[in-house]
Amino acid sequence: MDEVSADAVTLDLLREARETVRTSPLGVINTPMIPWCHTTLPLNINCNIHIKLENMQRTGSFKIRGVANQFARKPKGGPFVTMSAGNYGKSFAYALKHYGSRGKVVMPKTAPKSRSTLIQSFGVEVERVPTSSLMNAVNRYVQEDNMTFMHPYDDLDLIAGHASLGMELLEVNSEPDVVVVCCGGGGLLAGVAAAIKLSGYAKTKIYGVEPEGACTMYRSFIEKKPVGMDSKSIASGLAPPCAGRLPYELCQRYVEAIALVSDVEIKVAVSTLYRSGLLVEPSGAAAFAAIVNNKIPKLEGKNVVCILSGGNIAKDELANFPD
Repeated sequence: MDEVSADAVTLDLLREARETVRTSPLGVINTPMIPWCHTTLPLNINCNIHIKLENMQRTGSFKIRGVANQFARKPKGGPFVTMSAGNYGKSFAYALKHYGSRGKVVMPKTAPKSRSTLIQSFGVEVERVPTSSLMNAVNRYVQEDNMTFMHPYDDLDLIAGHASLGMELLEVNSEPDVVVVCCGGGGLLAGVAAAIKLSGYAKTKIYGVEPEGACTMYRSFIEKKPVGMDSKSIASGLAPPCAGRLPYELCQRYVEAIALVSDVEIKVAVSTLYRSGLLVEPSGAAAFAAIVNNKIPKLEGKNVVCILSGGNIAKDELANFPD
């Protein structure tokens, strides 16, 4: 990956990426944003919350945004390789099929088997390895098979693509006080935060949310550098081996703080959303879990946006959640 700094992320770059994503042949949609009060979801805080439904995206998560911009800017043809716990891999595989390119997805063994099966259904090969071996496997394919690595979170084009979500959000909710976003490697959080802050919303507070057992960005903020850990969480999409370097730089600049939620809180959040008619996977429910468990400070009377980032969860996984 090219070593670019946070200064490379400009409003012009994000506007250009927004147009690329909007007109992408991959069919990225402008997802609905609904008032919390129009749902049956419980709320114990007196504030005005809107929910951005990225679980309704064409590939079931926000990842298609970054992939659309990456594939528009990277050399065509491939072969390409990436690492993913599921959602990025699905969007990556979807793009490969559309463009007629070859590729491979390296997945952590902890990811649900249904995710591997889904990616393979697009005609893309999958290799499952321990989380700690993800980058080693990717590097092997780059060196031995001359594959081009598409990074799932630490990539300028990807982050700029994800920023389109922040731009859309501002079109509907013109003055958000607080925006709550899940954080894995940090690509979505960095993109959304950059889009909002560079658009002139200096007073908007942006919070990232991570699982307690996969808190790489939280630890990175403490240690003041990107760090890795042996991440473990039911939210496998938020459990990368390490925080991304460029996302970390952008988050340091534009994000207020990282909140942590437990796996139990995430499980309950998935069940609560499901009972209200919203199919959201564990990774996608983290921001919601943080809000309902009072992990985000000073929301009283505020205009808040909560991003439900994905809904790729199989029936067999749902069976493991509380009624």
